[in-house]
Amino acid sequence: MIPAPTTSTAPAAADLDLQIQHLLVAVEAELRRRPQGFSELALIRQLQQPPWQLLEPVSFRDPAKLYPVHFLLFHVLYRLRDQLADQGEIVEVSPLNIRLHHSPVVAGDGPLASTDPLRAFYLDLDRLALPEEAILAMMADFRAGRSGGTPDGQETLAAAQVLGFAAVPRDLTEAKYCFRRAVMQAHPDRGGDTARLQDLNRAFAILKQHFR
Repeated sequence: MIPAPTTSTAPAAADLDLQIQHLLVAVEAELRRRPQGFSELALIRQLQQPPWQLLEPVSFRDPAKLYPVHFLLFHVLYRLRDQLADQGEIVEVSPLNIRLHHSPVVAGDGPLASTDPLRAFYLDLDRLALPEEAILAMMADFRAGRSGGTPDGQETLAAAQVLGFAAVPRDLTEAKYCFRRAVMQAHPDRGGDTARLQDLNRAFAILKQHFR
């Protein structure tokens, strides 16, 4: 098993490159195996299990510990998206729904042709090892709906579906009601799952941005 990188000590360049190459193979294989896609946390868990075992266990409750794994996964996803674009395939990159499908546009005319600040961020490996205070500030901004820009239609719909909607709700009040009900059902004290709670929090943050 390749250990997850930490915020305090970045892996050696050769070790990091090897880990990325292994992850590129594993992520593509998993996305092809499951056309409906994964949430980010579900994909992380899949990569922790046999036959891959590429990531060590990580605390989903601790943003500073989760961030390096999140960053590395998204770095791999954006690299994979670039690689597969010429084959007429597209990788959707979102914490709520990561999936691979055929692109209806010609390579070079789609999202890769435009400036994508998130792509630039995640392809910069210098961002892998950030101070804990910087990570916590980023998380606070995300939860407050200040992550920048309005989510696109696909991301908003995916967030709505996580909360149990078939379509984007009419307003934030309706979204908030379903969010609270889903959180109660998913709470670990009621036999729920921490990863599910993380997915719900991310989905609600996206819907708050949508209605902002």
